[in-house]
Amino acid sequence: MSQDSTLRADARVIALVGLAHGTSHFYHLILAALFPWLKPAFGLSYAELGLLLTAFFVVSGVGQALAGFVVDRVGARSVLFFGMAMLGVSALVLSVAGSYAALMAGALLAGVGNSIFHPADYTLLNQRVSRARLAHGFSVHGISGNIGWAAAPLFMTTVAASSSWRMALAYAAVLPFAVLAILVLNRAYLRPEPKPVAAPAAAGGEGTLSFLRLRAVWMCFAFFFLTAVALGGIQAFASIGLMQLYGISRELATGSYTAYMLASAGGMLLGGFVGAGRQDHDRTVAIAFAVAAALALLLGAAVVPGWLALPLMALIGFFSGVAGPSRDLMIRAAAPKNATGRVYGVVYSGLDSGLSVGPALFGLVMDAGHPGWLFAGIALFQALAIVTAVGVGGGTRSARLQNA
Repeated sequence: MSQDSTLRADARVIALVGLAHGTSHFYHLILAALFPWLKPAFGLSYAELGLLLTAFFVVSGVGQALAGFVVDRVGARSVLFFGMAMLGVSALVLSVAGSYAALMAGALLAGVGNSIFHPADYTLLNQRVSRARLAHGFSVHGISGNIGWAAAPLFMTTVAASSSWRMALAYAAVLPFAVLAILVLNRAYLRPEPKPVAAPAAAGGEGTLSFLRLRAVWMCFAFFFLTAVALGGIQAFASIGLMQLYGISRELATGSYTAYMLASAGGMLLGGFVGAGRQDHDRTVAIAFAVAAALALLLGAAVVPGWLALPLMALIGFFSGVAGPSRDLMIRAAAPKNATGRVYGVVYSGLDSGLSVGPALFGLVMDAGHPGWLFAGIALFQALAIVTAVGVGGGTRSARLQNA
């Protein structure tokens, strides 16, 4: 295959996987964006509304660990198609829901659909993108997720305000079905690799589950859990915390969160180039998160003028984003051969676990009237994540030296 055709094939795969990933992140927030409409429509408390999101992420987290095994057995493409279809079905169920139980059923279906994306996406990128462009593939993957997060509240609230929350969900169902059609039309680019012939000793469950004995896998899980707890605090309470700390307007506080998301996408773009030229990915992650944690501490100390809240939030997002591609390359280096789906499934279940814990944990901090502690806690969890990243990188370097 010529260099030009390889470039086109890589770009096609990266774009298709990025489109799928952006759709999954869009679905993270379709219910949260509609809370102002769902609360009076069903007479729900905020706790009941929050439980819908908890159910979504719990199912997604458990399902993600299991989906990795399915990806390694039947191939990432079929699993990706199934997950995309489930997202569309979940939105249709939610759009006709007449009770809280029906809303919960729709949230559970959405969690099942969302559970497959990380093991399927990363398996496809690792199998179908050339090594020289893999870091850029991870970069686009992260950026597309941020775009999905940013687009969902805007789309859902606009449609709900102009029509109804049911129409917003019905229109949201169009997205995954349209993306599924695009994926099916381009299915040749997402074809699975032929399965290797298993050695007799590895044919049983011992070989299938042996990766769970690897310390690096659980260190990666801990890394994702810790970073997701920090992200959950930012997503749920950063705007409120900034308003209470600095007395700034709701518009500026909301704009600061938007700046965080956009700058994070920009950081991921730069991080793709940084990660492509290095092997010590844990060190890149450590430096980026150290800067982000220091900025979060500065923001939480409330020793700067209120107008600096937006640029500081943007810088926190930027450095967190820079770490993204190196984080994914770090996991790839730690994963045993032919267990990509299983490893990414287990590791990324830490992301959903952290996102389910973060809002509840930092909600207690906010209820106690300590918004400054919110940002201090975010910095703490980012610092703890550095420890796990260095542990993963050190183990990978030791294994590389032993193999050499």
